[in-house]
Amino acid sequence: MSQQLISLLQQWYPHRDQSEWVLGVLYQTAGSAYRKAGALMFFGSEGQQLGMLSGGCLESDLHGKARRIMASKRSTIITYDGTDEDDMSFQMGIGCGGKVDIMLQVINQDNDYLELPVLLASLEANKTADYSLTIGTGLSPCDHAACVTPANKSSKPFTFIENRLTIATAPAPHLFIAGGGIDARPLVELAHTLGWTISLWDPRPAHGRKEHFVKVNNLFSGPASEVDAFLKLRPCDGAIAMTHSVSLDAEILAILAPKKPAYLALLGPEHRLVQVLEAANIDRPKNLAGPAGLSIGGTLPETIALSILAECQAAFGGRTGESMSGILI
Repeated sequence: MSQQLISLLQQWYPHRDQSEWVLGVLYQTAGSAYRKAGALMFFGSEGQQLGMLSGGCLESDLHGKARRIMASKRSTIITYDGTDEDDMSFQMGIGCGGKVDIMLQVINQDNDYLELPVLLASLEANKTADYSLTIGTGLSPCDHAACVTPANKSSKPFTFIENRLTIATAPAPHLFIAGGGIDARPLVELAHTLGWTISLWDPRPAHGRKEHFVKVNNLFSGPASEVDAFLKLRPCDGAIAMTHSVSLDAEILAILAPKKPAYLALLGPEHRLVQVLEAANIDRPKNLAGPAGLSIGGTLPETIALSILAECQAAFGGRTGESMSGILI
């Protein structure tokens, strides 16, 4: 199950009135923490748990507390302090050794579901938005004044000022893949697991068949101009050309390059990249990854897909893809 916010909301929304629900909000951390401030989780009265507020260490304890919130209808704040020898998280030896503050509050029709349906509609419309609500203990379900507003370029990932938490939210990353061969299948599977929106194009009848790509959100088999029109309305964050055809890769790369996605990749060795650029009659884009992927020793379609999507994620996160421990030199 994807932990993307839109995925959690889509799973919760159809069942919002079929169970009692509590929203868990991680609003503040200190030291090391698996999740950062702004993480949300849903707890249902029938045992449902959607999302994560830790690495899986605290969720069972939180669910027990959530059940009590369903009865009291009053919010509560819970602190887990991995540095305090008297704290449960320290005694159980769980967590990352930091401190996390979490609020639990009932979600129901009386408080307009804390405006979460509005947030879902915004994300499904591919819009960024700021979601804010009041943080406090002993608050009734209607005391939170939750709201959803359009995000702006200055929006920070989260802010917590004067008991008001604001979270910058965005749609799931949109990945465009040109090429529907066998090696594209694990790429789609992994991107789907990550919760990304996936579009795939291949005009060849034997490729890109729907039965092989059931997890693709948008499947195209027409001319490249169809893709161009689509991407003008729904820009992609990442794009990978992997048709194994110089002419098709050149055609689609000429369309993708001016759109400047955060990640643009071409499958194949350096000499093939030169051929594709010459056929496309374009200069090499500054952000073009070719060969595509990180150097992880991938030789199978699955490991190659892993290396490409790891590089793609690094581009999305503004990182270099280097080893965090430094053991790889």
